[in-house]
Amino acid sequence: MKFLAKWRMRKLADAAETAHVSEKFGVRSLHIGSDTIQSSMRLARPNDLELSYTRSMMGFLLFNERPARVLLVGLGGGSLAKFIYHRLPWVTLEIVEVNPRVIAIARQYFHVPHDDARFTVVVGNGAEHVARDGRGADVIAVDGYDGESQAAELSDAVFYDACRMRLNTGGILVVNLWGSDRKFGETLRRIETAFPAGTLCLPAEKPGNIIVLAFKNSPGIPRWDDLAQRAQELERLYGLEFPRFVQSLRKMNRHDERHLFI
Repeated sequence: MKFLAKWRMRKLADAAETAHVSEKFGVRSLHIGSDTIQSSMRLARPNDLELSYTRSMMGFLLFNERPARVLLVGLGGGSLAKFIYHRLPWVTLEIVEVNPRVIAIARQYFHVPHDDARFTVVVGNGAEHVARDGRGADVIAVDGYDGESQAAELSDAVFYDACRMRLNTGGILVVNLWGSDRKFGETLRRIETAFPAGTLCLPAEKPGNIIVLAFKNSPGIPRWDDLAQRAQELERLYGLEFPRFVQSLRKMNRHDERHLFI
């Protein structure tokens, strides 16, 4: 494979068959199992969210502005973990990642912090970790794709049932899906079945990724005016395009002029 002059490729000596890191125009990216970009970090702003789908995953703040505990399934380059850690300082984060090499890469190349009182990375199978007894979470965020598809154990009915059970009252499951995945419809139906209180689909700005928000308890029937007002405040606080998230919720969810139906 040939690369442009401004493209630099690092093959990790201990993970050459599974992961590599590239840089182009000031953006460092992680690839796992293929050339598909799993995570990106702008070197000048390492704690920002570079990829639109990671920004869209923060859409849960429209429905819970003050989560206390967040569980992330899948670390990747740590974009979501770093953003929450640095921008939501009241949150306790637990991250489970199946591949210890990915953790080493994330810490060496992507500024992922070491463990402390409110940030813990665990090596393990995400589905098994969620199913075990443990402290409840206000948000569970799942980004379980490799270079080709979503991990099977992170897309079955048993896993989504376990997520609902692990969530605290009022908790939200956030799942990154590929709209082009031939199993997208089947996976979405499994989430909807596991979360009868309601689900929403939030298309990311870049076509392809669709973020599913699933609610342990009904959030009611939000008014568009209230969501728009909340989005403006969140945009001011975090610099993310929350007003666009609200507009995008109109695309794949039931609604009328005044309300979003969940």
